[in-house]
Amino acid sequence: MAAQRRNRPRSGKPLAATGCLVAALLTTAAPPASAAGLSLSVNLFAARHAISPDIYGMNGGDPALVAELGIPVSRWGGNASSRYNFKNHTYNTGSDWYFENIVAGPDNTLEAFVQRNRDRGMKQVVTVPMSGWVAKDSPSSHPFACGFPATRFPAQDSFDQWDANCGNGRLNNTDLTGAEPTDTSIPADASFAGEMVSHLVSRFGPAARGGVPIYELDNEPVLWSSTHRDVHPQPVSDDELGSKSTATAAAIKAADPRAAVLGPSGWGYCEWVASGVDGCGPGPDSAAHGGLNLSQWFLKNMKDYSDAHGGKRFLDYFDQHFYPQISGDKTPEANALRLRSIRSLWDPSYVEESWIGPSGVNAPPLQFIRTMKQWIAQYNPGTKTAITEYNWGALDDINGALAEADVLGVFGREGLDLATMWGEPKPTDPAAYAFRMYRNYDGAGSQFGDVSVSAASTDQGQLAIYGAQRRCDGALTLMVINKTGTDLNSPLSITGTGTGKAQRFTYSPADLSSIVRGGDLPVNRGRVTTTYPANSITLLVLPQHRG
Repeated sequence: MAAQRRNRPRSGKPLAATGCLVAALLTTAAPPASAAGLSLSVNLFAARHAISPDIYGMNGGDPALVAELGIPVSRWGGNASSRYNFKNHTYNTGSDWYFENIVAGPDNTLEAFVQRNRDRGMKQVVTVPMSGWVAKDSPSSHPFACGFPATRFPAQDSFDQWDANCGNGRLNNTDLTGAEPTDTSIPADASFAGEMVSHLVSRFGPAARGGVPIYELDNEPVLWSSTHRDVHPQPVSDDELGSKSTATAAAIKAADPRAAVLGPSGWGYCEWVASGVDGCGPGPDSAAHGGLNLSQWFLKNMKDYSDAHGGKRFLDYFDQHFYPQISGDKTPEANALRLRSIRSLWDPSYVEESWIGPSGVNAPPLQFIRTMKQWIAQYNPGTKTAITEYNWGALDDINGALAEADVLGVFGREGLDLATMWGEPKPTDPAAYAFRMYRNYDGAGSQFGDVSVSAASTDQGQLAIYGAQRRCDGALTLMVINKTGTDLNSPLSITGTGTGKAQRFTYSPADLSSIVRGGDLPVNRGRVTTTYPANSITLLVLPQHRG
């Protein structure tokens, strides 16, 4: 995608150190089913694992919203980062906008990004160029240097209305060939990436002392032959991606040994499984690399390189982008599909309802996050998981808020290590309130728990639930999402807590401008029954108490 883009630690000791986990394990009978046949269950002692705060990241976002939510991580990425030249602060827009060289303004330089986010207490992910080219010195105003100038290609389908010499590189809806890379760019190999990291270390210190902690191996590399076809018209092969990735990772680690490397940051399903040479499925490139798909071979290649260099790790995060294959429509059908499609992140029984599914390339159930972890376990154990671009759309609608709340719940439950949303919500958008439900539900900075616990629904498609406990105070936090247009009454049973009260916070169509603090709910021997409004997100908070 184009363009570049503060979790306050809570006080207190971890639960294990303070002994504040409840001691009683309730073994009561199952609660009666509600009229809708729905029931929810939580077990404080099962499926416990830490939730990474880095899953609540963004690629950019409104500064006030970012500050309010204490967003923990921000990414400098997108198509423009692929040819960003830190020496002259110039980048190329690629196919996003007429392949033009743009000199970044003072607030949009890489250094400004790092400084701004350091000041906010945010972790940064910085993309380093890897395609072989970066933008050359260029005018800061029109006319710009561009990849398909009219002086070289007089006939094109479209020209920039503000710069008549810059075309879109297409004629009769067909890509033009024969562009001259040096019209816009200069060669840049892995040593350039090393220089870029060294520059940031000299300016901000190394990763171990507050410098940039994570570097990304370019952006959506298999799309270079499309997004940056003026300088890289050839399809990307396994070998090209592999050799450039290992060389660039080595240069990053040489310049800052404690910095983490993240990649390959593919654009979507085709890059998930195939090189540019193969297209969108197994082909000769895969066959020449042990029959492995692109993701599997990338992980193995990085591991082989590590093994050949004394076991030193060169890949810290396995990253892929995920966009659901649905439009931004808000029709009833699109809204229902938007919510169902989240199952592609985890559900082994869900088959994609898009071109990826049986009518298209016939992919098996994606189980995207679980598959990432399976491939890591097999080909490069110990690597973390990341999704540095995702967006389920309809951010200005309650349906988009339901989807985002569900996605964040899945990220935590499934143990994703890092995520940064692309195309961030405005502060008043319903999707911003989905983030608030996890990051600032009471307006005082209170957050969803950081230790995931077992939480299940008899029908996740209607009423989803995610559970987590806060280390700082032992409170149990439960996020319940009603994905239907009907109020749903459901019993909730909690193993590991007893009697008391649950605080209730709700975001719903009844008031799209605030999270409403409702009346407390009685908890009787680990049971709570309440009604969850149609199309709503409800957070229940059970303060620490003994059963």
